[in-house]
Amino acid sequence: MGIQTSLDELRQTTHIVDAMRVADELAFVASRNGGARTVRVLASTVDGDDQLTAIASIHALAQVFDDEADDVLSGLLSSERGYLREHAAWAFSARLPRYDTIARLIGLVVDGGFSGMLAQRTLQQWASSAPDQVTVGLESALLGVRDPRPRTRLVETLGVARGQIATAALLRVAATESEPVSVRVAAVAGLGDRAGDSRSVELVTRLAAGDGFVADAARLALVDLTSSPAVRAPWQNGLTVAQLFLHADIDPQLTRAGSGDNGGIATLLVRLGDALAAATGVPAESAAVQRVVTLSRGSATEALDSLSGVASTVRGHAYASVPLLSEPVASSDAWQLRVAAERGIRRVLRAVGTVDVLHLRMADVGSLAAANVARDLGIPVVFTVAPDPHAVIRTLDQSGDLTRANFGEVDEREHFWFRARLVQRLAADAAHTVLFPRPNLETDMRELVGIDITAHPERHSIVPEGIDLEVVDRAVGEAADHATGAPATPTLESLRTLLDGLPEERRGLPLLISVGRFHRIKGMATVASAWANGPLRERANLLLVGGDLENPSADELEQLDRIDRTIPRHEAVASGLLLAGHRPNDTVARWVAAARFGVPGLAAPGGVYVCGSLKEEFGIAILEAMAAGLLVVAPAGGGPATYVEEGVTGFLTRTSDAALLAASMSDALDTVALEAAQTATTDARPHRSRDTVVQNFTIQAMARALAVVYSGVSDTVYDAHAGSAVIR
Repeated sequence: MGIQTSLDELRQTTHIVDAMRVADELAFVASRNGGARTVRVLASTVDGDDQLTAIASIHALAQVFDDEADDVLSGLLSSERGYLREHAAWAFSARLPRYDTIARLIGLVVDGGFSGMLAQRTLQQWASSAPDQVTVGLESALLGVRDPRPRTRLVETLGVARGQIATAALLRVAATESEPVSVRVAAVAGLGDRAGDSRSVELVTRLAAGDGFVADAARLALVDLTSSPAVRAPWQNGLTVAQLFLHADIDPQLTRAGSGDNGGIATLLVRLGDALAAATGVPAESAAVQRVVTLSRGSATEALDSLSGVASTVRGHAYASVPLLSEPVASSDAWQLRVAAERGIRRVLRAVGTVDVLHLRMADVGSLAAANVARDLGIPVVFTVAPDPHAVIRTLDQSGDLTRANFGEVDEREHFWFRARLVQRLAADAAHTVLFPRPNLETDMRELVGIDITAHPERHSIVPEGIDLEVVDRAVGEAADHATGAPATPTLESLRTLLDGLPEERRGLPLLISVGRFHRIKGMATVASAWANGPLRERANLLLVGGDLENPSADELEQLDRIDRTIPRHEAVASGLLLAGHRPNDTVARWVAAARFGVPGLAAPGGVYVCGSLKEEFGIAILEAMAAGLLVVAPAGGGPATYVEEGVTGFLTRTSDAALLAASMSDALDTVALEAAQTATTDARPHRSRDTVVQNFTIQAMARALAVVYSGVSDTVYDAHAGSAVIR
C-alpha cells in the first residue's frame, strides 16, 4: 500500500476509534516508504481542518528517518496550535537528537503541563547520547527563568540528564539557599540518582541533617544514594505483590474516600490487599500471596516512614507513600509529575525486596512511571485492560461532541491519543492481562482497543471486581435496626443531622442516593439535573456523597458549578438536594443501607441508588448498593450490563442523556413502591440483588482468582535480553 492510499483510507474511516487504529497502519506504511514524496504528502495534512489526520501524520512522519521529516517536525514545535506542538514533541522521542530543536523542547518544559512532560521525556532520551548539548541548553534556560515553577521543571530535567555538567549544576542549585525551596528540592532529588558520586553523597548528607522540605527531600535522596535492594528472606515462601494508585491518599480506614480522585479504586485496593494476604481456597498448585504492598501518594515524611513497613517480611498488607514533591493535583494534570513518581516507586520497590508481580490499572501517570521502573528492575507486570479512553471516545463521537475537526483541541485537554497508546503498550508488555466482564468483551477489545484476546487466551483472564460483604452486612443490620426503633449509631446519627435540614414537607420522601468522585466522568451534575428538572424533585430527595466541598479541585469545582446552576447552593437543602461531601467508606455503606430502610421521621424507605457515570468499567459502588438490597440505576454499557437485570435488580440507561436518566430513576422509584405494596414479596427482590453479589462478586472471590494469575506469572521469568520466556 502506498502512502497516499493509506492516508485516503484514514480519511475515509467513519469512526474516530477506528481511525486511531488505522493511524498505526499509516505509520507503518510511512516507515516502509520513506522519502521526499512521503514527507510532502504527510506534511500537507498538518495544517488542515482534519485535526485527527494531522496528528496521525505527525506520528507517521516520526517513522520517516531523513532530514526532511526532521524539518517538518521541527517546524511544528513552533506552531500556533498547541496540539501540533505537543505531538511533535512526542514524535521526536523516537528520533535521534536534533540540536536546533533542543531550545524549543526546553521551552515546552518551561510552559509545563502535558506538553512539558512529553518534551521532558524526549530530552531525557536525547540526554543519553547527547548529554552535554541537552545540559548546556537547560543551564542556559535557567539563566533567564526566575519563576519558581518553570525553574523547578528545568532543574528536574537536569536531574534526569547524565554527565558531569549536569551533576555540577545540580550541586550548585541544591546548595544555594537563595533558590526557591521547590527548585532546591528538585536538585536534591536529582542528586539522589547519582549513586557513587561522592560530592552528591556529601552534600545530600549535610542537607539531610537540617529541617524543612529540603531536608525531607535530602533524606529520601540519601536512601536512594546509599541503600541496596533488599533480598528475599529464606523463610518467604509466598508471593509478594505490589499494586498502586497514585492519585489517592490511601489508608486502611479509607478516610478520604470520595474526595478528589479517591474513588472506587482506592476502596478496591484496600479491600483486595487485605483479602489477598488472607486468601483461602487458592488451588494447591498456586503459590499463596504472602505480602501485598499498596502504593499511593503521600508526603516526603510519610514516604520515608513507610519504607521500614514495606521492608518487613511479615505476612500481610502494607502501605507505602510515593512523594510527588508537589501539591496534590487531579489525575488529568498529574502527567508532569512523572519523574517524581518514577523515583518514588523505584525507592519503594527496592525497599520491598523481591517483588513477584506488579499489578497496574488504568492508563495514567502512575502506570506510565511504574511500568518503566518494573522494566528496569525486571519485575513482571499484570495489567488490567479496559477500553478507556476508547469507550469515552466512542461515546463522544456518537454524540457529536468529538469530531475530526476538533479532535486535536479536545485531545490537548484529555490526552486521548497518548492514553490509548499507553493502554496498547502496557497490554503488549504485560506478562498477563486481566479483563472485566462486558456484554461484548471480545468484540469491544478487538474493535476499541485493538487486542484479539482469542489469539493467546493463556495470556488473558476475566476477573470481575468484588466487594467486602461483611462491611455491607453490618451496615444493613444497623440501618434495619434503626428503622425499626433502635437508637441511631454515631454514623447514622450523622446522616440524621444532615437530613434534619430538610423542610418538614420533604421528610416523608425516599432518598435517591449517588456516591462517587465529583468528576465529569462520574456524572454527578447530570444526576442532579435529571432529578431537579422534572417531577422527580417532588417524589424524592437527592443525596450526593463525594467531593471536597471546602477545598474542591478543578474537576470538583466544575461539577459543583454545574449543580449550582441547576439549584443554587443556598436553595439546595430546601429543595431536597443534599451535598454531603466525601465520607469514609464504612459511613457510606451505612448511609446507602439507610436509603433502603428509611430514617425514622426524616426519610421514607424505598430509596434508589443512582450511578450517573458516563462510563463504568465495572462499578464497585453499584455492587455495594445491590448487596445492601437497593434497586439501582446504572450505565447501559460496560460492566454493569453483565450483572444488573433490567427491570428486576435495576435499570440500565444512557446516563449521558439527562432525560433518559430521569426516566430510569422514575421507573426505579415506581418499582420499589410496587414492591412495598406487595407485602408478600417485599424482600424477594432485595435478596435477589444481594445473591447476585454473593454468587459472583465478593472480594474474596476476586482475590482467589488473582492469586492464581499472580502465581502463574511468577513461574515465568522473562529473559530481558533474548525476549523469550523461560519456565522455572
